[in-house]
Order: sequence, then C-alpha cells, then structure tokens
Amino acid sequence: MNPMPDPVIDEIREIRHRISAMCDHDPAKLVAYFQKIQEQYADRLITSPRFAPPNLVPQAVQPDTDKVTGSPPSTLVSKS
Repeated sequence: MNPMPDPVIDEIREIRHRISAMCDHDPAKLVAYFQKIQEQYADRLITSPRFAPPNLVPQAVQPDTDKVTGSPPSTLVSKS
C-alpha cells in the first residue's frame, strides 16, 4: 500500500538529502555538522527540564525524587 503523497514530508526529505550530500553522505561528518548547528543556535533550543542535566535546571523545576532510591517517583499507584 502506497501512502498518500505529502508535500511537506517530501520537502523535508529533499532538504535532509541535500545536507547529507553536502557532508558526502558520511555519518561522522553529518554528526559534526549538526553539532555545529546546535552550538550555533544554542540560545534557540528549548530543553525539557525532565531531560536537561541537573546543573542546568532551576531547583524549583526539578522533579521530586524518591528519598530512598534517588529516582523520580513512580507513576504507578498501588491498590493495596
């Protein structure tokens, strides 16, 4: 079954292909390229406090942790 054409997805794929070609389709060069772009636009990146390194998250935003394990509390509720 062929999916319906999607011009937005086609454009994204074309751009990704051009970037890959610019890096000679070399995965190491692609990673280096995207790391450079990430550093260049670091001020525009939005990071979830959940996944940010602890030293970059304001104390008030850090999730509560279990006092015994040091890990975030479980979302499962025990029905005892």
